[in-house]
Amino acid sequence: MPILTGRKKELIIRGGHNIDPKIIEEAMHAHPAVQMAAAVGRPDAKAGELPVLYYQGDAIQEEELSSFAATHIAERAAIPKAFIRLDALPVTGVGKIHKVTLNMMEIERTIRAEAEAKGIAIRELEVLQDNHRGVFAHLRLASNRDQATMRHALGLYAFSVDYQT
Repeated sequence: MPILTGRKKELIIRGGHNIDPKIIEEAMHAHPAVQMAAAVGRPDAKAGELPVLYYQGDAIQEEELSSFAATHIAERAAIPKAFIRLDALPVTGVGKIHKVTLNMMEIERTIRAEAEAKGIAIRELEVLQDNHRGVFAHLRLASNRDQATMRHALGLYAFSVDYQT
């Protein structure tokens, strides 16, 4: 069993399995195209979260990064399902990667993907962080019917959503 070195709230929880993002990040830093890396959980209706890697560095085919990850990350469940290149990773005032921003981006991607799959137009979507509620989404849709559909679809996820029509 791997030793957890990261902060508990940064753990990626995939189907009840705790994944330390550091094992992903350390392995991927060994790839010459990756200058900075941050692993976060992508919300998943069945598994809870799936690991994804945000990285800063050279543009490279996702297949090459996936192959590299498969041979350098010992824990099969920790192999990222997506590799997202950003020109610059979000950082805090002291230069540490701001993972909350990346988590918020993943929640937004998930909501947009669910809406697109259901043919629902989003009027407004904002993912926010609150000291009391944590990260949550504010979602505005066109109709009550759309809201009921999205409420059902997004009810399978661990993040909370405020709805408006």
